[in-house]
Amino acid sequence: MSATVKDKRLLGINGMGRIGKLTLWNFLHQRHFDGIVVNMGREVGKSVDDLVQVMETDSTYGSLGRFLYGYSKKCEIRLLEESTNLLFDVDGMMVKVLREARNPKDISWRREGVRLVIDTTGQFLDPTVPADQKNGSLRGHLEGGAEKVIASAPFKIKDKSLKTPDDSTCLINGINHTSFDPARHHVISAASCTTTGLAHLIKPLLETRETSQILTASMSTIHAATNTQNVLDAPPKTSATDLRKNRSIMNNIILSTTGSAKALEQVLPEIKQVGFMADSVRIPTSTVSLIILNITFHTPLDATGQPVVSQHFLNDVYRKAAEGSQKGLLLFSERQNVSTDILGVRAAVVVEGHENHARTGFVTIPPETLAVAGVKTDKEVQIPVTHAKLFGWYDNEFGSYVNCLGELAIYIDKNMR
Repeated sequence: MSATVKDKRLLGINGMGRIGKLTLWNFLHQRHFDGIVVNMGREVGKSVDDLVQVMETDSTYGSLGRFLYGYSKKCEIRLLEESTNLLFDVDGMMVKVLREARNPKDISWRREGVRLVIDTTGQFLDPTVPADQKNGSLRGHLEGGAEKVIASAPFKIKDKSLKTPDDSTCLINGINHTSFDPARHHVISAASCTTTGLAHLIKPLLETRETSQILTASMSTIHAATNTQNVLDAPPKTSATDLRKNRSIMNNIILSTTGSAKALEQVLPEIKQVGFMADSVRIPTSTVSLIILNITFHTPLDATGQPVVSQHFLNDVYRKAAEGSQKGLLLFSERQNVSTDILGVRAAVVVEGHENHARTGFVTIPPETLAVAGVKTDKEVQIPVTHAKLFGWYDNEFGSYVNCLGELAIYIDKNMR
């Protein structure tokens, strides 16, 4: 980085795919950092102009200038220095692009003065892999001079006999980010876009007495396409078990899996005792996804014997959350939204109050079953059980995930020692 930002607050970004580029855009808007160092690890196209075009255009969100200023102003990108690496002035912010190293341990974060790095490649997600791993490691960023590294995806530990190391943790902004311990935590996962939206959808329920006794839950995310999917059909890899992953996302609705339920347990430990199931349905859109949450509670009755939990009750829970502890992260809407209405909306989740609903029934427990539990009675007992269906939109690229990832990075930066 040039002398103009030497010894100032710098952010490192490894990779410039979907999340990497939008993270760059987000911090060009936020202006929290004095400069940004992006590691590409290779040439892009045939010239610097090709890299600039990649940096300032996006098929989903439009141009960088439009993203920052609408139609009122253009974004000026000036090349200041060209050598092995490149230094740009992007509307007054210094952005340096490194092109030398792909292995995290070889990236010159120390030389560049970068303390905090966001790895957006999706290639290095195992916190147990040592820094000197031949094919690269998340810990390699620490070897290269960074003090903290955030992975823009959930951890994936390949050796199932190993546990998450003590210096590693999973954090979601607005859920458990304040548990960050700067003396202990050096390798951080920011979970996934779906886990982020799901955590914010469930948090108000856990904090409300009438909905806190969750019996079972299941979730489907109707999820926009990602770059892990094929544009056209292709043969699966050797020993592949899911043949659908290689089918064309342009032509199909594709059933898939998601690790969001398991990751949810790391940020909301209360969920561990709930039988939680989750799946994903991939659809041919570029961004904005929808969580459909089916959840069953043991709920009370009011003084007249009527169910307490109703559509109105649930919507009121979310209204209060949107105005209180989750303000700015959870939005409550009673409009009849479609997915493009949520494009770019800066919130972890937008609750679709118009479609939320609940029904209460009674589970009859006979005396012999109660006797097994140590309850002596000759009468049947009826227990009220409420099933709710809840809907939460999230812009799985910028509005929800990158926005929350950015706020988490700012919090960590402010609390680093």
